[in-house]
Amino acid sequence: MAENESLVSVIIRVYNGDRYLAEAIESVLAQTYRPIEVIVVDDGSTDKTAEIAAQFKDCIRYIYQQNSGPAAARNHGIKIANGDVIAFLDVDDLWSDDKLKLEANYLADNPSVEIVQGLIQNLKISHLTNDNIEIFEKEYHPYNYINLGSGLYRKLVFDKIGLFDESLRYAEDVDWFIRAWENSISKVVLKQVTLFYRKHRENMTVGKTLTELGFVRIFKKHLDRCRKKGTSPRSVLPGMPTINEYLGAPPNTPKIS
Repeated sequence: MAENESLVSVIIRVYNGDRYLAEAIESVLAQTYRPIEVIVVDDGSTDKTAEIAAQFKDCIRYIYQQNSGPAAARNHGIKIANGDVIAFLDVDDLWSDDKLKLEANYLADNPSVEIVQGLIQNLKISHLTNDNIEIFEKEYHPYNYINLGSGLYRKLVFDKIGLFDESLRYAEDVDWFIRAWENSISKVVLKQVTLFYRKHRENMTVGKTLTELGFVRIFKKHLDRCRKKGTSPRSVLPGMPTINEYLGAPPNTPKIS
């Protein structure tokens, strides 16, 4: 192992995602960066997820847990990860071929940076083949947002601000990044696309309002923490961007006020 080549632990959380799991694992294994470990956390699937994972048994660590939600599954992966750097990939998304090499090298060359992210390219279903296979096409321009799969994270960050909030069924990533901003965790966004976010009928957030996704509760917690510290939620922390600049936003999304 070269001196600057940190072990990257890649956590793939899956719940009834047998349709996409093989592609997700292959997207990670196709990365040119090494060394990596791939941790598949099966969050209580009842489909053929375990069978698909078994096909990659020589390349991955497969962990099964009772269904507890995305936050708990990712936390499980973080706790057992051996790497100093953590990556996440949702089972229905894909990485660019150079994602790990690009971001891991950036962290190696910039020791003060704790999170590095790339841009996100949305993909939408254009049509189904006769075999019911989904064909995706690009939607919108690439954008900067806090989708976990777009970045790499030094494991020490989780020691500083804690793991994902397991009481949140949705948007636990938003809550975590707000806490990262509150604690001045340094983050850099590269201008290359690193994540292909595939939108389809089975996405967990399809049709959900911001209230249903827990955004109101998350922002209330943010306000309470700010008040406890005696700061304004609109404050600009020393050496940090504004919270909206830090979080970024997908197309047509309201900003935090």
